Amino acid sequence: MRRLPMLATALTMLAVVLGLAGPVAARSLAPAQSGGDDAGRVSILKVEGLIDPVMADFIERSVHAGEDAGVVAVVLQLDSADAVVDDDVLVDLARTIHDAEVPVAVWVGPSGSSARGKAAQLVGAADPIGIAPGARLGKTGPLVIPEELLSPAFVDAADRLEGGTVNAAEAAELGIVETEDAPVIGEFLIDLPGFETKTVKVEGRTVRQPVTTPVFSSLSVDKQLFHTVASPAAAYLLLVIGLGLIIFEFFTAGVGVAGLVGAGSLVLSCYGLAILPVRPWAVALLVLAMFGFAVDVQTGVPRLWSGIGFVSLLIGSLTLYDGFSLSWITLLVGIGGTTLAMVGGMPAMVRTRFSTPTIGREWMIGEEGEAVTNISPDGVVRVRGALWRARTNRATPIDLRDAIRVVEVDGLLLEVEPLEGGAVDHRARRGGGEEAGTHGAADDGVVLVDGEPLDPS
Repeated sequence: MRRLPMLATALTMLAVVLGLAGPVAARSLAPAQSGGDDAGRVSILKVEGLIDPVMADFIERSVHAGEDAGVVAVVLQLDSADAVVDDDVLVDLARTIHDAEVPVAVWVGPSGSSARGKAAQLVGAADPIGIAPGARLGKTGPLVIPEELLSPAFVDAADRLEGGTVNAAEAAELGIVETEDAPVIGEFLIDLPGFETKTVKVEGRTVRQPVTTPVFSSLSVDKQLFHTVASPAAAYLLLVIGLGLIIFEFFTAGVGVAGLVGAGSLVLSCYGLAILPVRPWAVALLVLAMFGFAVDVQTGVPRLWSGIGFVSLLIGSLTLYDGFSLSWITLLVGIGGTTLAMVGGMPAMVRTRFSTPTIGREWMIGEEGEAVTNISPDGVVRVRGALWRARTNRATPIDLRDAIRVVEVDGLLLEVEPLEGGAVDHRARRGGGEEAGTHGAADDGVVLVDGEPLDPS
């Protein structure tokens, strides 16, 4: 029961991480009802976030599945800041899009979306291309995809796109898109070759309704989880949270919920960091920061090592990724939250939980307190306002709220006895022989209470 607050805190922190990084679960929309089965289908893939190995595999498999199903077209609804796959993987994916037996189109949207970096280069391999108002395309960097896999208009605009971005109107002027009128994906779909529509009257207006069925698909739940933890924000936060929880569990002794959640977070962060372009020395700085904080957690007072930890955490967080920058919200959670927990929260929790051992605890022998759990033979007691792990003789269990007396100190562990019915002199449990009191164990192992053997029953 004592670990329930720890569980709630750990799960809350993980929820914050995944909330900042993106959705954990994938959504699959049911196919819309069509006017006839012979009108065909359009497969729409939701491509959000960095194009990592999970997303690249999803796109490639979906294109091949569309070819096998004979769909009218495969459409990528794209919102991506870059691709973090190897260049040869990106080229193979561009070739799959360019050489597909069915048209593979890309719509950069909705408004506010963007296709940048190597993800923008992948757009050039598709045909046709659409850009929503308010969306941007560009900052491709030097082309790694061969020009023969890109549209001629995209190649002609390569110099413009390498260091800058264009909106829908500018892309139309460059010939990259055929029309700038694609505010929503439905407007983009009805202009696709082979996409069937019908004309109907709605409130006196003539509108086109789709007959071809759009089928939306996205990553499955397990794939979406790995795609999410491979995002820069999630991988960074999982790393600092995982290290922090492991340090907390180390100082509170034992392996509990915090340690398990911390280990899981650390494993997930290692997966994400292995995919993302990270600077190894920045990762080393983050580990050094946690070590520095841990040194002063042991002393209970922020000192030099806390300052070293904060500086290492700050530099490591700002320089972790090569080519990516973390948002100020992510940095505030990572740097501010970790520093506050390590400098202010964790030392107080460690002190109030079990206290830290120091030299010279002999003064505690003979001190009185109360049991805050049942002790049979192990539990927790409160002595002078501090909580301590405690142990008593199996033959004399102590109930919750019973008064106790300390008879021995063994590191973090107190040996205690009930205040009533215990030894008259605390030295009885320590010395034995002639100084033995009225409560103890005889040489033959018989437990004595007030000088009389305890009835085994």
